[in-house]
Amino acid sequence: MITENASGAVVYRLNGSVPEYLLLQSATSDFWGFPKGHVEGTETDVETAVREIREETALNVTVDESFKATVNYDMANGHHKHVVLYTAQVPTGVTIERQQVEISHFGWFNYAAARERLTYDNLKDLLDQANNYLTGATPHES
Repeated sequence: MITENASGAVVYRLNGSVPEYLLLQSATSDFWGFPKGHVEGTETDVETAVREIREETALNVTVDESFKATVNYDMANGHHKHVVLYTAQVPTGVTIERQQVEISHFGWFNYAAARERLTYDNLKDLLDQANNYLTGATPHES
């Protein structure tokens, strides 16, 4: 089985002390998720996350390596996908320039709205983990 490795981040900004999460919609489907993409060559997961976020949104970020979560799943083409996600904070008011060939829409969402907008349950679980990490909430408080 072929394993495809990808990396990205739960990108957020603070509205006061409340995180708002950046979600991207694929240009080729109704999929909403986090900025991420395939690891290229000898890139590390962190290097991939920074590059993919820059390519998809024009944001230059520093990822927080203290938070690291993984998602694994099997794809329709028979490949296995291994995704590593970090968190990355950006200042309020940054300008996003979406990569039009890959991203049709983007938006900033509070936790509840982001969780509702995300397409897949494994990404919702990942948002739960990131939100708990960022807010200090315990899992039952999310």
